[in-house]
Amino acid sequence: MLVKQLTVGMMGVCCYIVSCEQTKEAVIIDPGGDEDIILEYCKTNDLKVVYIINTHGHPDHVCGNARLQQATGAKIVMHSEDVAYFGDQRIKDYFSSLGMPESPPVDLAVVEGDVVTFGKEQFTVLHTPGHTPGGMCLYSPPHCFTGDTLFVGAVGRSDFPGGSMRQMIDGIKSKLITLPTDTIVWPGHGYGGLQSTIGREARTNPYLDL
Repeated sequence: MLVKQLTVGMMGVCCYIVSCEQTKEAVIIDPGGDEDIILEYCKTNDLKVVYIINTHGHPDHVCGNARLQQATGAKIVMHSEDVAYFGDQRIKDYFSSLGMPESPPVDLAVVEGDVVTFGKEQFTVLHTPGHTPGGMCLYSPPHCFTGDTLFVGAVGRSDFPGGSMRQMIDGIKSKLITLPTDTIVWPGHGYGGLQSTIGREARTNPYLDL
């Protein structure tokens, strides 16, 4: 598994292009803008993008979905709870003020324990609500893509509609901190750093004392 991390868009989203080195099939995680840069990397490395995966439905993480799907034909993947939540017109209206493009309809709604396969690689879905109702992490040892659930030395905001700090901390403690300590944490923003490990976060993240 080859991981390419890019910081994209006006909100500084950590976007990931993850590919199978044998088959060249790839997924794009959280395309938050700068689609030209994302597509150029895929073209240069002769990658076939089969999925666009959103760790959650906030506009800064899905605003590149439409253009990338049009360019690649990839299927859009999101947790079922966020498919329903961000399909509510009241929620769309709330977030529309950010002025970012909406995502096209989701092609594959996933739930806890589902497996997304690309080439000879796969991710297991870990449902970690709290930042959004359908927030999820993607686990493939030794990698875990944590979206806006777990940052380096911090956790995601819970003050947006649909957020819950208690849910988020519970999910981190029960599903992430229980992973092997050498698991690489790839966060959704680089606020405290662009990479960590589960062991480091278990020892030093102050939010996990809540």
